[in-house]
Amino acid sequence: MSKPINPVAIGGFTVGALALLLIAVFVFGGGRFLRSDKVRFVIFFESSLNGLEIGAPVKMQGVKVGEVTDIVLQFDPKADKIYKPVVIEIDRDTLTGPEGASFPRAVTRKEREENRDRLVAAGFRARLEMQSLLTGLLFIDFDVHPDKPPVFTGLEYRELLEVPAIPTTADELRNTAEEVAKKINELPLEDIVQDLSASLREIKTFLSSEEMKKSTVALAHTLEETETMIKTLNRDLGPLLVNTNNAMVNTGALIKDLQPIIANTDKTLMAATAALDRTQDSMTKLGGAVGPESALQETLEALRETARSVRNLTDYLERHPEAVLSGKQD
Repeated sequence: MSKPINPVAIGGFTVGALALLLIAVFVFGGGRFLRSDKVRFVIFFESSLNGLEIGAPVKMQGVKVGEVTDIVLQFDPKADKIYKPVVIEIDRDTLTGPEGASFPRAVTRKEREENRDRLVAAGFRARLEMQSLLTGLLFIDFDVHPDKPPVFTGLEYRELLEVPAIPTTADELRNTAEEVAKKINELPLEDIVQDLSASLREIKTFLSSEEMKKSTVALAHTLEETETMIKTLNRDLGPLLVNTNNAMVNTGALIKDLQPIIANTDKTLMAATAALDRTQDSMTKLGGAVGPESALQETLEALRETARSVRNLTDYLERHPEAVLSGKQD
């Protein structure tokens, strides 16, 4: 006959096991389990929660700071809409100040709201991200997105403070594609197609018209004449360039031959001018015998003016010998 089981012994064994479990947690966990300080928030995601599970990590700047503790569906009969509140717990000990000390604990709701508002003002937003493409599991990324305005639903869930959420990258791409498709659908595509078809018909009619054929023939004749003219120029341009080159060489030789003549003429005119100056001096001394209005005096003045003009001409030719061929340039 079997011995009856003593309930007291079973109870004692169970209590002893629980005590050992608590001692192990306290010793090996350093009491962290009992001393942990958790801050809870609620997030209302518009995106699908497929792949988000209870216990999914909450990361900030890639560092795990908490986890998901609750996922529920909340039906709003007034708006006929289903909301998806997600409760997260953030370990306050993972966020420290400059000296490594934990942030002061917010006791009242007002203090918790002030802490939340500082994070939101700094640009922190919650977004769903993929943990792994193989598993499809999601996690909550709590990071800075200052370009995304904070959007609050204003709903209450267990008196928890709400953290604003932003759509996932896939949702943003899908929304952008939907907006583009909507704008395309709003375009008068039928009118555009009809106008394009009419334009193509007009172009086809113009290309097959008699005026277009005549223009094509005229263009072909013009191209043939242009080609003939180019060939003629290529044939006659060589001799023309040779003659031009010979003329330039002859002109250079002529200019070189004129330079000694111009120099001798200059010397002769200088001597003539000096002789006239001496004659003028002599005439001044003979002022009593020859008057200032005499014919000899006028002749000498005319000779002097002539010599000056020839001198000026010689100077110009010396500076511009090419003027012998081209004439004086004004």
